[in-house]
Amino acid sequence: MSLPERRPIHRLDPTTIQRIAAGEVVERPASVVKELVENAIDAGATAVSVRIQGGGIRRIEVADDGSGIPPEELDVALERHATSKLGPGDGLERIDTLGFRGEALASIAHVSRLRLVSRTPDRSEAAGIATAASRDVQRFEEGRSVGTTVEVVDLFFNTPARRKFLHAPAVEQLEVARAVEHLYLAHPSVALRLESDGREIAEFPATRDLREASVHVLGREMLEQSFTVDTELPGLGRIEGVLGRPHLAAGNARRLYLSVNGRTIESRSIAQAVRAAFVQYIPRTRFPIGVVHLEIPLDHVDVNVHPTKREVRFARESEVADAIRVAVRRALISAPDPARPPEGVPRGRAAESRSFASGPPPKDSGPEGSPAARPRRWAPAAVVQRRLSDMPPVPGLEARRGRPAIALLGVLDALYWVGTTPTGLVLIDQHAASERLLFEALLADGRLARQILVDPLTIPLTASERAAWEAHRGAVRNAGFEIEPFGGDRFRVTSVPAYRGHRARPEAVRELLDELAAGTRPTNPDGIVERVAASIACHTAIRAGDPIAPEELVRVLDALYEKAPAVYSCPHGRPILLELPRSRLDQWFLRTGVGP
Repeated sequence: MSLPERRPIHRLDPTTIQRIAAGEVVERPASVVKELVENAIDAGATAVSVRIQGGGIRRIEVADDGSGIPPEELDVALERHATSKLGPGDGLERIDTLGFRGEALASIAHVSRLRLVSRTPDRSEAAGIATAASRDVQRFEEGRSVGTTVEVVDLFFNTPARRKFLHAPAVEQLEVARAVEHLYLAHPSVALRLESDGREIAEFPATRDLREASVHVLGREMLEQSFTVDTELPGLGRIEGVLGRPHLAAGNARRLYLSVNGRTIESRSIAQAVRAAFVQYIPRTRFPIGVVHLEIPLDHVDVNVHPTKREVRFARESEVADAIRVAVRRALISAPDPARPPEGVPRGRAAESRSFASGPPPKDSGPEGSPAARPRRWAPAAVVQRRLSDMPPVPGLEARRGRPAIALLGVLDALYWVGTTPTGLVLIDQHAASERLLFEALLADGRLARQILVDPLTIPLTASERAAWEAHRGAVRNAGFEIEPFGGDRFRVTSVPAYRGHRARPEAVRELLDELAAGTRPTNPDGIVERVAASIACHTAIRAGDPIAPEELVRVLDALYEKAPAVYSCPHGRPILLELPRSRLDQWFLRTGVGP
């Protein structure tokens, strides 16, 4: 085998070095917004305005009322590793500012047409500097109040390989909205405003109340359906936070906002610690929502492990995570949910499992909270009134297309249906079956039928939910939801999806938008069409706790086998039907090889 021709080692040219360095810091428009807003916060700004065009690809403008940059420092501000936040003798062990590496402005300038205008309090006019890919530097003066404005135009115009990997403007706008939300929740005392293509997307007022700030990002239910955490972590720092009660848990982990010493971060260990505090309160498929601020001694946190500074390293990470879990758990237990059970558990009388036979559900008895007062969730055709063999005939599924005949017996928790086949027992998940049917219908037809609401419902949408609607408006409409702006953060739902007599809840559009904003679930099938269809199907299907007649389940299963006779799971991988053969039952009851 011949060896490849050896190339000599040489130094990269400065332009290539600059582009590589810029690529480490500037990933997309959202990262530009993050860096510029953090600079504004470090400059003491009390109000920051963010304006974008084309999702931030075409133009980004960040204006603040901070302390400004002196004219004589504008040139050096655009150089790599030039910063006012780290002195010559300062080490990297005690960083107390959001920026310190001196890479943000230089990296942004290398991959865009940048214009910076700034005025300090001691000057009557603002000084400015403009560059294109850090070249053709121009200086000027103009009028402006005290503060700084940075305008970034044509992001990645000189690096087409990077630009082609950006998403559609609506998707990039969604990521910018999420970045602004993170920054606001880390610094709620700074007012933030986001505008896209001349339309206001979000306005977050300055506040010292973390619960009030959480309402602007996570929704108005956080006002009454949340609990606070505010305590010392012995020897490790302090935790302050506002977390939603268990029934507000989301289908993904992106609605938990973390910060350390004012820096927005992503930390799997901290997020898992918060989630561990909710064990036994939320299902494994759900995630807590809320805001968590950590104050950790500066010399116990390494913020220099990632170019974008979104990841940090703790000196005693396992101890910090365990202390957080204990603190959140104690706060959760001391502030129990007064009203609603977790997702998936029937809520109140309307969600109790009903008998196949007519008649009211059994009445509760016993004191409040006692086992006798809990609703009986198993409904096997009124066995208290008659023997199972005497129950009236109920519809079943006839044998066809490789599927055995199924005779339905009853339903557990308004979710799991129980039936028999010639070879054993079957368990059917009504939500998974309905979800798969809707998924197949969406792939086949591209849309679901809609039902016009006689009384449209008005709902609030958060900034990320509004951005998700902008990004996926066509998909939401094809799902059967019609929503329209109704002033401020209020939107009006005028129609909802309907399929085979089942109508989705109007509020489900928020759940759909939340999931679309989070990029859908990691267990979704490949392909954007399939991922969107899976999200839509999940949030418009028959839900856990929805009481349905056995005839409806039969229609769902018949239609499912007609469309896709070989499917055994919902689009997210959960099984639809589990069969327990008679031989397995015999083994469980030790009947193998013994008499009757």
